[in-house]
Amino acid sequence: MLPANRDGWEKSWEFGVTPWDLGKPTPVIEHLVRSGTLPKGRALVPGCGMGYDVVALASPERFVVGLDISDMAVKKAKQWSSSVPNADYFTFLVEDFFKWTPDEQFDLIFDYTFFSALDPSLRVYWAEAVNRLLKPDGELLTLIYLISDQEGGPPYNNTVADYQRVLKPVGFRAVLMEDNELAVKPRKGWEKLGRWKRCAHQSSL
Repeated sequence: MLPANRDGWEKSWEFGVTPWDLGKPTPVIEHLVRSGTLPKGRALVPGCGMGYDVVALASPERFVVGLDISDMAVKKAKQWSSSVPNADYFTFLVEDFFKWTPDEQFDLIFDYTFFSALDPSLRVYWAEAVNRLLKPDGELLTLIYLISDQEGGPPYNNTVADYQRVLKPVGFRAVLMEDNELAVKPRKGWEKLGRWKRCAHQSSL
């Protein structure tokens, strides 16, 4: 079972107990980058860990911020990525996703194992933070790891409906929801790729 607090995450990274870490970019992210269908501009990856997806997303057309609550995770991310060719197009910050107030909003937010690691009582606040951090015409990209047999967590039980339940009230709808055919082997058949936008009719009042 994964830790549920800041100190716990710090110790996980310190002692290398990070079963969620793929050790490489998420394959579907590499695919979407190659497809050219992701928004350009500014992107955010909360709970970025080692930052493989941050680096994969970064380009001259897309500046990416990797956010993590763990000092050790960010330290490790900075160490390995400091000399990659696109190092000018991303940064890593130690911040609390729920309290952080950047100077600019984002065109893209990518969430993979962050949502499922949150206590379910925090999910509504996650949706509010996404709504606050994303530009009105921005996109939320979620890779949903379907979990149904957990007692407690993290990771916590997780369904597409759990995302819909908290995103719909703040004006988001899924414009695409499909099986992730590029999931890594242990997660094959257990992942959905969701792309979310604000509903066109959503009032700004």
